[in-house]
Amino acid sequence: MTSMRFEVRRKPDYEQFVRVLRREKRPSHLPFYEHYASPGFIARRTATNYDIAPFDMDRSWRIVVDFWVGMGFDVIPMEIAPHLPLESHEERHGRVSHGSEASVTIRNWEDFERYPWPDPASPLDFAHFEKVAELLPDGVKIVGGVCMGPYEWVSNMMGVQGLALAVCTAPDLVEAMFTRIGEIHTSALRQIASMDAVCALRQGDDLGFKTSTFLSPEQLRKYVFPIYKRMVGIAHLAGKPFILHSCGNLATVYDDIINDCRIDAKHSFEDVIMPVTAFKKKYGDRVTALGGLDVDRICRLEEKPLRAYARAIIDECFADGFWAMGTGNSLTDYMPVENYLTVLDEAMRT
Repeated sequence: MTSMRFEVRRKPDYEQFVRVLRREKRPSHLPFYEHYASPGFIARRTATNYDIAPFDMDRSWRIVVDFWVGMGFDVIPMEIAPHLPLESHEERHGRVSHGSEASVTIRNWEDFERYPWPDPASPLDFAHFEKVAELLPDGVKIVGGVCMGPYEWVSNMMGVQGLALAVCTAPDLVEAMFTRIGEIHTSALRQIASMDAVCALRQGDDLGFKTSTFLSPEQLRKYVFPIYKRMVGIAHLAGKPFILHSCGNLATVYDDIINDCRIDAKHSFEDVIMPVTAFKKKYGDRVTALGGLDVDRICRLEEKPLRAYARAIIDECFADGFWAMGTGNSLTDYMPVENYLTVLDEAMRT
């Protein structure tokens, strides 16, 4: 792929992205949206040491804002983790723990009771949002939320295996976990929703894998979806749309998420599960699809076929005006920056 210096050719206007989410009026341009960009991708795009330099509140967030705005985004995707310390594999002093069990912190009621739960009134460091708000240029706002969703936090704290066993052997502990995490998330989201610099709320929570959800639909309806419903209610009460990012096959619960939880938009699509074009056809009259371009194709295709691929998705998904261009998942360390800029350039021609 030939080198291309990407120059933004439009003035940022977050209202165009909000139009996509509200599904009431066609935007004047095709907005962009991503859930996440890896530190390595940001560093390569901005020609900085962002991925290896110590975090600095002013410099680091300035790089992030310049990164998104410099590619033509109207909104800054942003989430901050609550004060929920996890045990690390390196601190286990020889005990074996891998993958989904690497961060297990709570195994029983004793662990739950002595865990240093944060004050629900101050569950995370909101100064990060305040700093980004100071750095925003005219026309740009934040799409903000809490890093990791209720399922992800509980499954990290208890382990995927530990949670699966506890659902059967200690359901009262599982319920207490989701109740506590739900209180933390809703308190945080209520404060984020009140910020003028935030135009929409978001929650990332990977509920499944290629063929199914991790918890059964019934368990999700009992433990997770009531929290989503409260979070969406908080967003809507503040007059702001709500985006759910979730990987996995959610076919058995899409109606719950859309009709009962009342999310405004869904992000994360994988062609092997359900391409974004198929999602648009099936659910597009009820909820906005965001992104969906296959990460592997963006990484591998040469410029001409990549433009053709992007154009086909754009023409189909943006026909009604209610879609934002982006990847199906995120901007990864291994994605060539020039390839992604080619996709953005093609979208700018819409």
